[in-house]
Amino acid sequence: MCITYAVPRSVGDSPEHGETQQPARFGFIISKAVGNAVTRNLIRRRMKTVADDLIREGVSGVDLVFRALPQSATASFDELQREMHRAVRKIRVA
Repeated sequence: MCITYAVPRSVGDSPEHGETQQPARFGFIISKAVGNAVTRNLIRRRMKTVADDLIREGVSGVDLVFRALPQSATASFDELQREMHRAVRKIRVA
């Protein structure tokens, strides 16, 4: 449903001494292959909602980019949410 790219936050983006670690930053790539503008925006809004949930859960210190694949257009919100959470868990383990 999506491909995930993750990069640890660079030293220049790190918080100063004594500060807590910065929350993760998210980016989304949703090409025209996914569908028309309405479909792409729906997928983007769903992904942003899941990203907000991940930030509240404490994902930090990493920049994540999710690339939506064409099958994302027919996926339910729950399927997309499971896929993104699975990808983040995989990154945390690695």
